[in-house]
Amino acid sequence: MGNHHGHGHKSGNSTPSSGASSQDGSRKSISRTTSGNDIEEKQPTQFQILPTEKLAKILTEKAQKEEGVSGITPKVFTHYLFPRYPVLGEKLFDYFHTHSKSKNSYIGTTAFKLQCENYLAILDDDVIRDTLVRMWASQGEDPSGEVMTPEGMTSLLMCTYHISMDHYSEGPQMCLSSNKTLKAVVDSCFYSKKSLSVQFVSHWIQSNIPRILFPLHRYAVHSLATSWRTLEECEQSLAAGKSRDIVAYPGLELATPVLEQQNPFPQAKPHPHMLTMSMSWLLAGALPPLYSRPQKAQSPSNSGVGLASKSFLSKLVCAIPSHWTILYDSDEMGLGSNRFLHHVLSYKGPTLVLLRVQDGQKFCIAAPNEWRESHHYWGGEECAVFQLLPKFHLLERGAKMLYLNLSVRGYPQGLRIGKDPRAPILTIDGGFEKMEFQKIPYYLECIEVWGCGDHVSLERQLEVKKWEVKEAERQRTVKMSAADWLDHPDRYLLELAGRPQYHQSQT
Repeated sequence: MGNHHGHGHKSGNSTPSSGASSQDGSRKSISRTTSGNDIEEKQPTQFQILPTEKLAKILTEKAQKEEGVSGITPKVFTHYLFPRYPVLGEKLFDYFHTHSKSKNSYIGTTAFKLQCENYLAILDDDVIRDTLVRMWASQGEDPSGEVMTPEGMTSLLMCTYHISMDHYSEGPQMCLSSNKTLKAVVDSCFYSKKSLSVQFVSHWIQSNIPRILFPLHRYAVHSLATSWRTLEECEQSLAAGKSRDIVAYPGLELATPVLEQQNPFPQAKPHPHMLTMSMSWLLAGALPPLYSRPQKAQSPSNSGVGLASKSFLSKLVCAIPSHWTILYDSDEMGLGSNRFLHHVLSYKGPTLVLLRVQDGQKFCIAAPNEWRESHHYWGGEECAVFQLLPKFHLLERGAKMLYLNLSVRGYPQGLRIGKDPRAPILTIDGGFEKMEFQKIPYYLECIEVWGCGDHVSLERQLEVKKWEVKEAERQRTVKMSAADWLDHPDRYLLELAGRPQYHQSQT
């Protein structure tokens, strides 16, 4: 060992003897370490290793003090890491306990540290989705945990929904239709079956709502990586004689779209919008990031957070979405094709078109490009059409599936959605009165269009509308000289109507 370190410091022979003595002292201190790997762990990778070591140490001390156990118990794990979400704490602890192969009801400190590091190392989206589904699959009838029940999937969706709403950028939110929204998802996945395989449920989520579970994973990673700092500060406060406050987790922003505030005067808006808070959360998890357009948020300024920790958090969470604004509501602005064109055209950002028919079914058309009239199909790869109620599922996704023609003769009139022009999924007539879904006719009751772009898109649309109004006013008033009026055809029409002259000077 001594020869190895001495060979590594040969370049220091030209230094004075005092420097050599200091180097000898450093050699002795290094030789007393257990392993050279411990020194390497204090390099830039310590922001991954150090938090798990501190967290395991703190939780072990808590368990030893409160329950007399040399390890991490489920009670301590849930109480100190996930006090507001005990279901998430229980599922994550069971996942750690199963993979650690512990024969006791608790997890050893070393095994717990290893499980935390393994969970933090999960970066692939498919693995994240499959891991979370397997956590909640323990409620299935199969003891092996490879079966998911409707109750388990409801609990999984409810957990990620509560986390998203509690960390909403405008403050915690509540939606009265959340149970109805989640039931539509579960019913669509299970089709009245009592249980499904984990692989089927994971694949269904990937196909219909691929981004819905990511906030749950971000929150779990954020808690495992940063809770040690909050617990240390709490212990210092207790040591200083201060009262313990409720633990908060700052710096976590989740990509849930921010809807426009509802009108506070009920007489001005007697009916609620079709796009509820829970439905916007569901669509944000089903659609590509283009529609929620998250922007990177600044990391929280904490004195104990280093540069490595800030970069670590920025990779995991922290996205502030833009506002979703209402562009067209047929209940207020009138139902018709001309009303739709007036309020939707010239909006440059992506849009969501919500449709409601007479039997209560709801549909959503996601358009990533600006709406335009054309007798050709158009649209980018992010185009999609969903059935929202009574069951939520993706009907079709892909490019060139949007068709809107109200002026070109010889081609179908109205709005059509689908890749196959001969058999579109949705068809709306030119008057926007009737709709067909899979060849079944319905009466169209309401249309809502929500703009998913930034504020600049809405401002540009308003500028175009103002220009159109000014141009129409300018064309109404035509300045004309007396000489031009003598040969103008309107003059002869007025003479035929009994107004032969306007001025005596013209005779």
